[in-house]
Amino acid sequence: MGTREPLHDREVLRYRKRPRIVHAMLASSFLLLLLSGLVILWPALSGLAAGGWTRWLHRVGAVIFMAVPFVYWFADRDGAKELMVDSFKYDRDDYRWFKRFWSYAFGHTANMPKQGRLNAGQKMHHASVMLLSASIVASGLIMWFFMPSLGPSLQAWVVVIHDLSMLALTLLLVGHLYFTFVYKALSGMTRGYIDADDARLEHAKWVEELEQEAAAAAEEETTEKV
Repeated sequence: MGTREPLHDREVLRYRKRPRIVHAMLASSFLLLLLSGLVILWPALSGLAAGGWTRWLHRVGAVIFMAVPFVYWFADRDGAKELMVDSFKYDRDDYRWFKRFWSYAFGHTANMPKQGRLNAGQKMHHASVMLLSASIVASGLIMWFFMPSLGPSLQAWVVVIHDLSMLALTLLLVGHLYFTFVYKALSGMTRGYIDADDARLEHAKWVEELEQEAAAAAEEETTEKV
């Protein structure tokens, strides 16, 4: 997900091309699942489900959604490992960040505790997405292949778990979009770069690491020339 390349004067590379493609794959498959699922579940839209085409789209979206972690693993194994570790690893500054979350929610970052490549909110977001996605996939596969073999009670529970997990993931998406626009982070996924000053405000520890590594690389290059 991240990068260890040096900072430019005005921008820093936040996401490489492959992670951005994986992100687009995840977002598009989730939206396909959400929209086709609403048509299946919402009586007011039931007319759109005629012919079973929405169920077909839902299953296509499900296959793409399930493929995302495998594609990510083969496309950027180091990035996938880093994301898994970082999403469940918190330090003292992360806990201090949570205490000031409401300040961050309204666009104030100046006095927030220093954060790494992922801030505490992003860590919790990614961890929640992983867990909820696992719940959606597990319950969805049961509904797809094993539903007739279950009793009425188990069938009801599987549907409830699937729908609640999807609802929770939708709410996370809304929050994700909100912070993306509040903190002008969309360019990170469209071009890969974000403003260097914004990066220093939100991810000071990460920027410091990049600067230290850039300085070390420059010093090593100078030494080799001498």
